[in-house]
Amino acid sequence: MDSRISRRTGVRAAALGAALLVPAVTVTAAAPAAAAAPTVSCTSAEAGLAGKLQKDITAALAGRKGTVAIGLYDRATGTTCTLRATSSYDSASTVKVTVLATLLWDAKKHNRYLTGTETKLATAMITKSDNDATSKLWKQLGMTKIKGFLSAAGMTKTVPGTGGYWGLTQENVTDEQKLLKLVTAGNSVLSDNSRAYILKLMGQVVPDQRWGTPAGAPSTVSVHVKNGWLQRSTHGWRVHSLGTFDGAGRDYMMSVLTQDNSTMNYGVTTIQNVAKAIHKDLVPTTSRTALYTPTGRPSEALVPVPSQG
Repeated sequence: MDSRISRRTGVRAAALGAALLVPAVTVTAAAPAAAAAPTVSCTSAEAGLAGKLQKDITAALAGRKGTVAIGLYDRATGTTCTLRATSSYDSASTVKVTVLATLLWDAKKHNRYLTGTETKLATAMITKSDNDATSKLWKQLGMTKIKGFLSAAGMTKTVPGTGGYWGLTQENVTDEQKLLKLVTAGNSVLSDNSRAYILKLMGQVVPDQRWGTPAGAPSTVSVHVKNGWLQRSTHGWRVHSLGTFDGAGRDYMMSVLTQDNSTMNYGVTTIQNVAKAIHKDLVPTTSRTALYTPTGRPSEALVPVPSQG
């Protein structure tokens, strides 16, 4: 064979091989990048505050495992911070504030005071997180009244737990913040007396349940709290804390909901890290200002749930 033909054939073969290889390289697309994790978003009428809160809350969450949702609102400055605001979580005992609000809303509709029994049950439900008291009030109210209150409160994404499992009510920080706003300022849903009663009980929670959002709160603000936790085979420990704070020129509330925690204490620590950052940024303190130190042995009622799930 002519060597020139051989060379030309070899060149054509090489070119053909190269052409065949090019599509193979082109169609091997890189794996899609993982979706970016949600980030803390803050706004404020006070110069510099939104950026500081966003930075410090983000830093408080750095390296923490689990899934965290945050809602913050300061009425005095219109400051808000959110993270996973619409994600749903099993409520555990935090739903007890909703139960009490429903009871008071319904009593107002019928122009009556709470009975002695209702007062006793409500006090045990909030201050001691008593499950039996909650179950009695939940049954007494019934799903129609509970859903009626949620509608009146604009808590449109909150879904009451079925089968008596009130601790499996689905809630998110957006709706919990709506509830706390109703509790802390005049409105047409809850009377002033009802709001004062809810805050009174949230201010009298037993010491071993006073953890979570109050952590790091300065002594210049009043503290009202309701917590909850729940362990299930899916999403591990859910650990939540709702708190309202008033004083030192501030009027703020926060909801922190977490799940996928390895232990109860891990979730508590995550919440308290966030709370300390928020209190520090919202309320200036001096070296003489005492800061709220939560219990070192946090406790909460484990709510009843089905054996599976």
